[in-house]
Amino acid sequence: MMHETPKPFDDLALQPLAGEWRKGSGGQVLTVTNPYSNETLVEIPQASRADLDAAFAAAQQAQQAWAAQTPTVRAQVLLSAVRIFDQRRDEIIDWLIRESGSTRLKATIEWGAARAITLEAASMPSRVHGRILESGVAGKESRVYRKPLGVVGVISPWNFPLHLTQRSIAPALALGNAVVVKPASDTPVTGGLLLARIFEEAGLPAGLFSVVVGPGSEIGDAFVAHPVPALVSFTGSTEVGRNIGRIASGGRHLKHVALELGGNSPFVVLADADLEQAVNAAVFGKFLHNGQICMAINRIIVEKPLYGAFCERFAARVRELNVGDPNLIETAVGPVINARQLQGLKAKIETAQSEGARLLVGGEAQGNVLPPHVFVDVKPEMDIAFNEIFGPLVGIQCAEDEAHALTLANRSDYGLSSAVFTASPERGARFAQRIRAGMTHINDIPVNDDANAPFGGEKNSGIGRFNGDWAIDEFTTDHWITLQHEPRHYPF
Repeated sequence: MMHETPKPFDDLALQPLAGEWRKGSGGQVLTVTNPYSNETLVEIPQASRADLDAAFAAAQQAQQAWAAQTPTVRAQVLLSAVRIFDQRRDEIIDWLIRESGSTRLKATIEWGAARAITLEAASMPSRVHGRILESGVAGKESRVYRKPLGVVGVISPWNFPLHLTQRSIAPALALGNAVVVKPASDTPVTGGLLLARIFEEAGLPAGLFSVVVGPGSEIGDAFVAHPVPALVSFTGSTEVGRNIGRIASGGRHLKHVALELGGNSPFVVLADADLEQAVNAAVFGKFLHNGQICMAINRIIVEKPLYGAFCERFAARVRELNVGDPNLIETAVGPVINARQLQGLKAKIETAQSEGARLLVGGEAQGNVLPPHVFVDVKPEMDIAFNEIFGPLVGIQCAEDEAHALTLANRSDYGLSSAVFTASPERGARFAQRIRAGMTHINDIPVNDDANAPFGGEKNSGIGRFNGDWAIDEFTTDHWITLQHEPRHYPF
């Protein structure tokens, strides 16, 4: 039964495992800390392989009754979750700031995105359609039923933990599936436990939604290889995604995968672009959440006539950014997620300088807060241009002309999001159609995610699409059923 007055998000050391909130039985304890203050937020006894088995078994059992519910019943649970998102807005945003190091602005954006996909998912139960097909056999009726997959396994990331987890959970549940979530170790609260509380309060039946907080070394591969989940949805690095794909396609139990992986988003500025608007967009599209977004600007490519002026103005704007406490609304750049991430970014800075890139803006790290770094005279073969950065660093490349800019934009093994600035939207559209990416935005940043639009990439950026009708396709399957209404003649 739905609670009339929401209770606080408490007892977050417990996990919803197989319909019961309890401690994991794995024997290890995960300490979750604030990346800015290093304050301990919660200590969670981690789950074991036995807990994982129990969660999948309960999900499989509960799913059948859930799929048999009417679309109205499932939609109502999603709408109730939206209401709780609204009631708990400040509490959710506060957790995002404290656990993931989100600035207040980024946390607010993420809350809104997670709410939007939940509202979109509430319409999905009534948008699932079968088909009647003509048959070449006399007396045969040919039907195609659209059905839920069954149980969906979700492995969620730490950078946008609330939204990128809910992006799979909400559609999966709305369409009649059960879900088991393995959140990132840095963000188990915002990447799973808060959402489980929200859905419990929204009236979701017990057992349909489990969160398994456990070490990847013990339960990571087992999560993917398990016989119960029909689909594994993963958002994270390409390296880990490849391993998930190998297990899902090469193990004993074949299954679907939805993989949203790394990016190397180009931000192209053509010579006729509005310089000031392009600079403002580039600053926001690069440094939102410190660049720790799969579709954040990774490479800035500027056509030669604007190159010098763009570099100068961009550097000046970046120097004006407020850096520090993510809880302050004026802060643009806060902490990176952990010390390991910080060390990797410091190594990238050293590599960029050793390879000949010229530093225009920089600074020393304070704790996990790394100030923005801007490099110019960057060549496409340099590490800062060739590989995903995932931090507040960026390199600017000079393109000789539009054709060269397109060549540079496509010079990557990734193809997630991209952007191009030009005075002519139609010129931008022609340019965009030649970029090998899943998403391209003209006169805007590559960081875009609408709940009703297809989100996903090409090349090493992943497989599948999220959101809207594309989520319906991912989280359901076709079942072809024929009815032979009159005796059929067989040749022998």
